[in-house]
Amino acid sequence: MKLKTLGTIAIAVSVALGATASAAPSKSTGKLIGANVVLKHDVTNEVLADIARYGKVRDVVYEIDALTMQVRETDLDTIRALPYVAAANPDAVRDGSPVDTVAAGDFMDGLSTWDQDAINVTDFGFDNRQVAYDGTGVYVAILDSGLVDSWRQYFPEQRIATNLAKSFGGGGGDNGNVSEQPNKWEHDQNSHGTHVTSTVLGYSLGGTPINGVAPMATVIPVKVLNQTGSGWSSVIARGITYIADLKSSGALGGSPVVINMSLGGPVLDAMERAAIDYAISEGVIIVASAGNSGERGMGYPGAYEPVISVAASGWIGQWTPAGNGAWWYNRDVAEPTSATDFFIADFSSRALNGQDLDVAAPGNWVVGPYQVNSGQLSYYFLSGTSMAAPHVTGIAALMMQKNPTLEQSDVETILETTAIPMSDGCRDVNTPSGPEQVCWDTDATGHGLTTADAALAGTP
Repeated sequence: MKLKTLGTIAIAVSVALGATASAAPSKSTGKLIGANVVLKHDVTNEVLADIARYGKVRDVVYEIDALTMQVRETDLDTIRALPYVAAANPDAVRDGSPVDTVAAGDFMDGLSTWDQDAINVTDFGFDNRQVAYDGTGVYVAILDSGLVDSWRQYFPEQRIATNLAKSFGGGGGDNGNVSEQPNKWEHDQNSHGTHVTSTVLGYSLGGTPINGVAPMATVIPVKVLNQTGSGWSSVIARGITYIADLKSSGALGGSPVVINMSLGGPVLDAMERAAIDYAISEGVIIVASAGNSGERGMGYPGAYEPVISVAASGWIGQWTPAGNGAWWYNRDVAEPTSATDFFIADFSSRALNGQDLDVAAPGNWVVGPYQVNSGQLSYYFLSGTSMAAPHVTGIAALMMQKNPTLEQSDVETILETTAIPMSDGCRDVNTPSGPEQVCWDTDATGHGLTTADAALAGTP
């Protein structure tokens, strides 16, 4: 199925085969589709030869015993019934040149923004980090649309692992093929991945440093979404597996790794699930956005129980007073953090039965670099659970810096138990078009509002 990016609202900022082989399939007709197949055991030449009778094998991911195929839609049920197949489904949709470098090495002493203040990473003004950790020694893989050509004007070059950056493309449609795309990771035309990265690292805004959750983490950009910000679960699975392989091979020197996926789609893909399970088994921490579908429910992979999922919260101080376009940095979020000062955005996906929503973080009107014209520096407010997820990813990086032995379940439990509980309710909030009332039920909040100081205090 196809995925899309989950930050959608933008406002410009001015500043084993069976005992006997199955009978040969009859010649079928029907629409060609890309399909993802997960096997019950290791991929073998015998399996590949047998399953090739039902379509063309395009890509094999041996680490997770999975493959992508080009098949007739009418043959999918037959493939599912093969004795060595655990699951098979159509590929699922998922939505969501170098220039001058940034002079600063990091943004530790940078300006606080409302969202960083809300999670208690910073306090109002400059040079005021409130936590003792900064992400040093932790890798953060941003599986997204990659970075724009001018990324060096936003981020310190040493914070981006250019030697490990990757781009994967293809998948879906009538093809099913997934391939690497050399160097395409730093030629994104969508900007989604750049904005997401800015929440983790901070960024330069015309020379002014803006603080980030984990400004000394090292980001690995992995482009898995195309130039319009959408993609396929087979490509996502390839990206996840790539990061898990880096971790398992020792290529990262034993450093902790956190994956951020600000993307999603309506169904859980078998190949994507296998990749997530593999990555977690190798010690990778995985965070994903909950989705922007409101009452229609959460997106996947965020709704998959082992994944740390994030809903989007907002602040009642946004856009106040009326006409104050600089509210995002010139207003102070009250301390201590109180749930009564925040709300759950109406677009943020609610958890349906069987779906797992973990915590909430700022995702309503978050400022960051976002280019609408290639090569022209610009900054936008974006709203979406895409913007919420990297706040939690950054907090997870701080936690892993403090205790690199934490596993996925440990990080999730700490985040949940230290979150500020948030009941159902309504808030009157300002928007660029005027005041409105926002309401939500407890299916929208998870365990509540996550904050960095509390999560670190809860980290052994």
